Amino acid sequence: QEQVVESGGGLVEAGGSLRLSCVASPRSLSIADMAWCRQAPGKEREFVARINWISGSTNYADDVKGRFTITKDNAKNTLFLHMKSLKPEDATLFYCDATALIGREIWGQGTQFTVSS
Repeated sequence: QEQVVESGGGLVEAGGSLRLSCVASPRSLSIADMAWCRQAPGKEREFVARINWISGSTNYADDVKGRFTITKDNAKNTLFLHMKSLKPEDATLFYCDATALIGREIWGQGTQFTVSS
């Protein structure tokens, strides 16, 4: 069964750092790109960052540029989101999304973190 599973949420102080992880399976899944999105209560899901699984090229939402870095470990089918200088308004539910080479999208269940001020 194809799936992505996020982890790494929790509690962090304002100004602190946190790393989210996302593992895609099965290992044989052919991935085109992976992305992180976020969704605050009552709002639409929005793009945060994306990485091309082959070239490694990345793009980011404007409000996270310079603070968030998306990386990958192809050997482990794992995606990361390194976040620094966190603000209380960054805290919400983050989702991982894998796009397979044939175009199918696979979403995870999400991971939540809180930023204390």
